[in-house]
Amino acid sequence: MNFSEKVYSKLKKVPKGKVTTYKLLAESVGSKAYRAIGSLMRKNPYAPKVPCHRVVKSDGSIGGFASGIMNKIKLLKKEGVGVRRGKIVNFKKKLYKFK
Repeated sequence: MNFSEKVYSKLKKVPKGKVTTYKLLAESVGSKAYRAIGSLMRKNPYAPKVPCHRVVKSDGSIGGFASGIMNKIKLLKKEGVGVRRGKIVNFKKKLYKFK
């Protein structure tokens, strides 16, 4: 399995109502290529099956989204993840950590 497939496979484990970070996702596949994760999210050919909208910055900020930040916020809110002033509400409670 190549790097991108590993990343997409891991990301599928993040449940609705939770988010993870670019850094945690990279670390879950044994990498420190956090920026590469962002690039993979932008190019995600499996959306929405692979939920790239659930990947945010380590400080709880929304980060980018291929179809626009407002769409990312809309998807997150639909799943019960609040966003206020560009950040995830209750970030620590909403954060999914890979095992």
